[in-house]
Amino acid sequence: MSQPANESTQTVADALRNDPRIAQAKRLVAEAIGEHAGRLSVRPSPASMKESFAALIDRLSAVRGGPPIWPYLSSGLGRGPYVELADGSVKLDFICGIGVHGAGHSDPGMVAAAIDAAIEDTVMQGNLQQNPASVVMMEKLTALAQSGGASLPHCLLSTSGAMANENALKIAMHHKTPADRVIAFDNAFAGRTFAMATLTDRANYRSGLPLTFPVDYLPFRDPANPERSTRWAVDELHRLLKRHPGRYAAFWAEPIAGEGGYYPGSNEFFTALCQPLKDAGVPIIFDEVQSFSRTSRPFAFQHYGLDQFADIVTVGKITQVCATLYSSEMKPTGPILSQTFTGATASIATGIEMLDRLESNGCFGPAGENMRLASYFQDALARLADKYPGQIGGPFGEGMMVAFTPGDGSFDAAKKLMMHLFDVGLLGFVCGGDPTRIRFLPPPATTTEAHIDHAIELLDQGLATLTW
Repeated sequence: MSQPANESTQTVADALRNDPRIAQAKRLVAEAIGEHAGRLSVRPSPASMKESFAALIDRLSAVRGGPPIWPYLSSGLGRGPYVELADGSVKLDFICGIGVHGAGHSDPGMVAAAIDAAIEDTVMQGNLQQNPASVVMMEKLTALAQSGGASLPHCLLSTSGAMANENALKIAMHHKTPADRVIAFDNAFAGRTFAMATLTDRANYRSGLPLTFPVDYLPFRDPANPERSTRWAVDELHRLLKRHPGRYAAFWAEPIAGEGGYYPGSNEFFTALCQPLKDAGVPIIFDEVQSFSRTSRPFAFQHYGLDQFADIVTVGKITQVCATLYSSEMKPTGPILSQTFTGATASIATGIEMLDRLESNGCFGPAGENMRLASYFQDALARLADKYPGQIGGPFGEGMMVAFTPGDGSFDAAKKLMMHLFDVGLLGFVCGGDPTRIRFLPPPATTTEAHIDHAIELLDQGLATLTW
């Protein structure tokens, strides 16, 4: 049926988005960024800018109440994994905001998506008032999550990974009320809010804070002895279920230990734990805030073939806007899920772009770019380990979550090398404890073998010049 003559098939906003002046402006912005970003290559800060930059860092330290971990303030320009700092130096960024910048810096596609968001009617989206892009983002995430058979049709957007995790725990506890205990892994990290600090296995992260619910911990899989560590974890799980029958509201698991040291899981390990948990009716939460997009499948739980166990899943970091996905069985019966902000309009727009780019870049699949580049990177690290015995050792992580153990594995050794690499021009960051490791999270949408070669070259330079 044809539309009446006085009715339109598009909104006025659609006409704005399709206005050729907008397209021209985006082309001009892309050309300008490309021209200037093309001048960037790894280099130290010029002497003429060091004093003003030091003053800027002092201002940052004063206003935030303490110094930053390292003297990092971006100039606002980059080129893929390369980023210019406000002191004029250029670094190879292989930590990317701890996995946030999935296309690196000043990426043309992400800039174009942000410009599209900038001409929308509001800067922020919320549960009460949203734009259609929110629907698109949620549908994309649920489609990816269910592509291997998991039942996760529902999605709630949020502004941070900690908030996504808070919502996950609220859903589980609401479903299992009055159960109030949680099972997690040794070295778990879930965030910095009250509840997430309680769950996180770092005593200093909850120093001076009251505990909000009881948490019991299981040993994680030991790649050096997977059978024994699986047996220990399963035995402890059964002991806990017997000791606190009906009291567990959730099992919280990072499929790949992130902050805890980049230890990989496996199908065998998680199945041995998840099946008795499923039989006991304990909701299973997979925290994928750091691991999403970095293995052979969009989700690490899919990478390990755990689709049938996923009741609630969280994502964040690389997705730009964070989210909690959950099954119909877990759907709350009360109004426990609501936020003024679900995310910035730009975060949602760039999140959609990010998901599209991961797919178009061929990141996924057993022979996809993630696993191919991870193998390439890990092999190069193994060669460096042979060249510098006692200074660098494995394991080297899982997929595009890459890590190595520096020196004696102490925090002091790891931090010393991390800061030295910062000066050399390579950005990585510490994780884990006993041993402490240095981790890399290269941007999966833009990383190439040439970038990895450059990272290895800079790491080699750093190891050759560091005095332990």
